[in-house]
Amino acid sequence: MPIVPPYAGRMGHIGTRGHAEGEVVPTPPTCREVPSWPRHSRRYPMTSMASRQDRVKMRRPWTTATAVLTAAHHGFELSSGVGLVLQPELGLGFAGALWGTGIPAWIRIAAKGDDTRWDPFLAAWSGAALAGVVVHFSLWPWRHNKLGIPVLTEAEGLPSSSLPAYNALLHVWAAASTLSIIREVRPGSRRWALVGLATVPLLRRSAQHHFSWLKQEALTNPAWWNRGAA
Repeated sequence: MPIVPPYAGRMGHIGTRGHAEGEVVPTPPTCREVPSWPRHSRRYPMTSMASRQDRVKMRRPWTTATAVLTAAHHGFELSSGVGLVLQPELGLGFAGALWGTGIPAWIRIAAKGDDTRWDPFLAAWSGAALAGVVVHFSLWPWRHNKLGIPVLTEAEGLPSSSLPAYNALLHVWAAASTLSIIREVRPGSRRWALVGLATVPLLRRSAQHHFSWLKQEALTNPAWWNRGAA
């Protein structure tokens, strides 16, 4: 702060303007240095465009779609009154808990696009999802539509009005499973998809048992979840 020099007053008194000689006078507010705008600013981490693009490329949208479509398939069947996958073996409560925790975990792992340790696991799950679609066409009658695409003409006791939506779900499920293996799994880990595909005989046997059990349950224990087999 500046020191105000002395001056001669009216009575010949030498001093300062209202201050003793040599006293430090505060600088007026108008003389203060104004900080640059904005006064308060946060520092945000700068991310390069290249690193952002890398993260986008490492995401697994098709794997996530496969998991979501697996849940949609199971939900479609349960809401249609033909039970839940693995319900004969585990019961409705435990089967629901299994899928209710397993599928969200699958989606969460798929979201970790930069963690390639899960590639074998994800490839096997996508292969099992594809095997599930194959089982449907090995158990139920089907034909080619006008586009040459195979469509089920009967399935799991579903009404004919539900078949177009069910066929569309199966087709999208198969496409997402295939693309997740081809596009989102490292080449060295794609062979693990064969482990999932190898479950076709097991899944087929499980499905056959499911529907024989479902018909019996519909007769002896009618409920909302088996009404499709009544």
